[in-house]
Amino acid sequence: MTTLNDVFGSDRLSGADGERGFSEPWEVQVFALTRALIANGVFSESEWAETFGALLHQPDARDDAGDYYARFVAALEELLGRKAIADPEHVQALTEAWHRAAEATPHGKPIELANDPHSSSAVR
Repeated sequence: MTTLNDVFGSDRLSGADGERGFSEPWEVQVFALTRALIANGVFSESEWAETFGALLHQPDARDDAGDYYARFVAALEELLGRKAIADPEHVQALTEAWHRAAEATPHGKPIELANDPHSSSAVR
């Protein structure tokens, strides 16, 4: 199995100071997805930089960058919506369904969308 270290190299997954560059697996995944979308021409690096930069510099951005990856995801969602690749209402419905599924899942069990108590096939 190919790992992200194989793709990016272990030095690319660490910060400049030797600290881990990512705190959670989903952060690496959204980073890799964004890089793949740019590499495949879905949007350009300049479109990405403009959209992400605008979100990072909003007045409500945290000074400690604790919301960096939340803004990263928001920028990705915004670009995918703008390109008509992902309907923003559908993305929001899925997000809410995953949150409900997480709340309904017993500790230690895998979170599955089927665990959403308001599950409907329209959201999947």
